[in-house]
Amino acid sequence: MRKILGIDPGSRKAGFALISYNETKIKLLDSGVLIYDHKIDFIDRLGIIYNTFKELALKHDPQEIALESLIYVKNVSSLAKLAQARGAMIAAFPPGNLFEYSPTKVKAALTSYGHAGKTSVQKSLTMMFGPIDFKSDDESDALAIAVCHVFNRPYDCTTAR
Repeated sequence: MRKILGIDPGSRKAGFALISYNETKIKLLDSGVLIYDHKIDFIDRLGIIYNTFKELALKHDPQEIALESLIYVKNVSSLAKLAQARGAMIAAFPPGNLFEYSPTKVKAALTSYGHAGKTSVQKSLTMMFGPIDFKSDDESDALAIAVCHVFNRPYDCTTAR
């Protein structure tokens, strides 16, 4: 079974979900929310984010990484911080098997409607995996991103590492 790490990026907190899958089954292996102290200087926080995701990569050894693409944010400063945090996360993984999906694509993959609410997405995840006690929307979003990748992954990333 191949492993995918789904990531819902953020500069203050980030959701992650590790799944394994084959042609017939998707299994949730681990998930959670990583919370970063907003009182720590942002540049230092980027180093913490990088190190945290590097540790996740070493611990779980995922074959593919799926992230949510940047979203439209009215506050340019928030967008810049999100982009930098996302970059720190991406840098923690070896190149070649990183994929990104828009929130609309993720929602459509799970609910057939790209503008579905978080409750609908979580309901779909519960139908797939059984009851899950999500610690936050970030955790459920990360799982949805990982599942979206299973449904949309390109055929050329089938070679195992």
